Amino acid sequence: MRFDSIQQLSAWLADTDIAVLELSGPGVSLRLHQGDDPGAIEAEQRVAPAATPVRPQGLTVRAPSVGVFLAAHPLQATPLASPGTRIRAGEPIGLMQIGALLLPVHAPQNAIVRAVRAAPGTPVGFGTPLFELDPL
Repeated sequence: MRFDSIQQLSAWLADTDIAVLELSGPGVSLRLHQGDDPGAIEAEQRVAPAATPVRPQGLTVRAPSVGVFLAAHPLQATPLASPGTRIRAGEPIGLMQIGALLLPVHAPQNAIVRAVRAAPGTPVGFGTPLFELDPL
C-alpha cells in the first residue's frame, strides 16, 4: 500500500469515532489505531514473507452423477484416458452411462492420468472417485 494512501485513510479515520481500522489483502495487512487523542493515529503495516512454491497436489476426478462408469465409448475399444495419458482441460476422459444416455466426464485441467480408480462397467454414485490426475 502506498504511503499517500495510508495518509488519506488516517485523515478519514480522524474524522470518525472509529477506533481501529484493519485492512488486509494477499501478503499485506494494515492496522490503523486511533487512541484517546484523535490527532494521533498509529499505523502498522505488515508484509507477509514470500510464499514457498508449492508442488501441485494430485487431483481426484469424481463422478458427476449416478450411473455406470465407462472408460471407453461402447463402440470403441480404446479407453479415452489411461494411466500415463497426457490430457487437456475440458477433454473427455471417461463416460457416465445413465440408461441410453452417455455423459462425458471432462478433465478439469491439463494433467497426466495417474490412475483410473473405477473399473469400467461399474455402477457408481455421485462423487465416486474415477481418476487420479497429476496437474501440469
